[in-house]
Amino acid sequence: MKTCFGYVRVSTQKQGEGVSLQAQKEAIETYASHNNLTISRWFEEKETAAKSGRPIFTAMIRALKKHQADGVVLHKPDRAARNPRDWVTLSELSDADIDVHFATETLDFRSRGGRLSADIQAVIAADYIRNLREETLKGIEGRLKQGHFPFGAPIGYLDNGGGKFKTPDPVRAPLIQLAFELYASGEHSLRSLQREMAARGLTSRGGRPLQKRGIETMLANPFYCGVIRIKTTGRTYEGAHQSLISAALYKRVQDVRAGKSGKKVTRHNHTYRGLFRCGLCQSAMTPEKQKGHVYYRCQQPACATKCVREEVIETSVHGLLRRVRMSNADVSALTKAAEEQLGTPAVQDQSKQIELQLGNLKARHERLTDLLIDAAIDQDTFNQRKQAMLLERARLEEQLQEALDIAKKPTQLRKFLELIKNVAGLYQNAKPAEKRQ
Repeated sequence: MKTCFGYVRVSTQKQGEGVSLQAQKEAIETYASHNNLTISRWFEEKETAAKSGRPIFTAMIRALKKHQADGVVLHKPDRAARNPRDWVTLSELSDADIDVHFATETLDFRSRGGRLSADIQAVIAADYIRNLREETLKGIEGRLKQGHFPFGAPIGYLDNGGGKFKTPDPVRAPLIQLAFELYASGEHSLRSLQREMAARGLTSRGGRPLQKRGIETMLANPFYCGVIRIKTTGRTYEGAHQSLISAALYKRVQDVRAGKSGKKVTRHNHTYRGLFRCGLCQSAMTPEKQKGHVYYRCQQPACATKCVREEVIETSVHGLLRRVRMSNADVSALTKAAEEQLGTPAVQDQSKQIELQLGNLKARHERLTDLLIDAAIDQDTFNQRKQAMLLERARLEEQLQEALDIAKKPTQLRKFLELIKNVAGLYQNAKPAEKRQ
């Protein structure tokens, strides 16, 4: 009695939870008993056959070539291979006098006719996979053009099932917004931001704090400002989901990441770093901590200025802010002036100017598409410029909304003026980062 391996396969781990594998095994065992074969070892795989390199299939082929069995019994040809390379590997077994059996097909793999029939079925299976892939990609592209993101939601959003938009996670979304704001302020490096957000409770879906790599990936993702970018292709799409941050904030974060907004963070985050220059030579005053005190030093050896203690600067700033006082009459006068200013034609025409810019942006996008069609630019250049245009469009739409909400601005101004009626007191009670702001 000949011994054979039994090979069964499904395409995914989820399919492996069903009855397919067991049904394949039962068919193979029935075939083996009717043909006087013994299944000496089972090989079970839960991976697609569309691509070569399946580990269990490869291990089985290696064992067969070492003649650890007389042959192999498979359920049917498409369970064995759906790509030409693996099918050729399987065909070579027969050439090496290793039997290949199919439990549900009456194919004699050693005969020319049987081999031809099996080859035809293998070609059909490979074509089926290619067609399925094309249709799947076509469907994904269609959803992306509609503004849907047909993949797992990034941190800060919730999945709501197929065909539905991602919605903000009520727990994580505010923390994501805070993370962008903190990083845009220049007060944090990636590591300090990671520690800060971990302390505030930002976690992955598994409940673990985000690592530095996760924070970096999050800050680089334009999804949070309404733009979908597919990393594998570089293509970008206008998302229809609710944005968590503004396009302007996203751009500030990218500028900080690229080093375009000055140094992001110092070792000690001194309150007045980078804000004061020497009164004699106009050189930057560099802070350093010595014996519990922070000193701001002029770095020019020839300058008469040596150093100033931080407490002296703070006292001087507080003294100047005490001179900024506003009465109720001041608040009313400024609010009235603002209302008159907001009612001028120039301000009212602002929305029309923004709409014109949006129209020009649309025309630029059409020209960009024409350049791609005419092969004047490559796909990578097109993707980069399109993403920049989508971000610019989002920024202009935000400005347009602000212009349309212009009637609310006098109220906002009054609240702001009320707040700074005692700006010195606010400053005195503020935290160092707030004082710096």
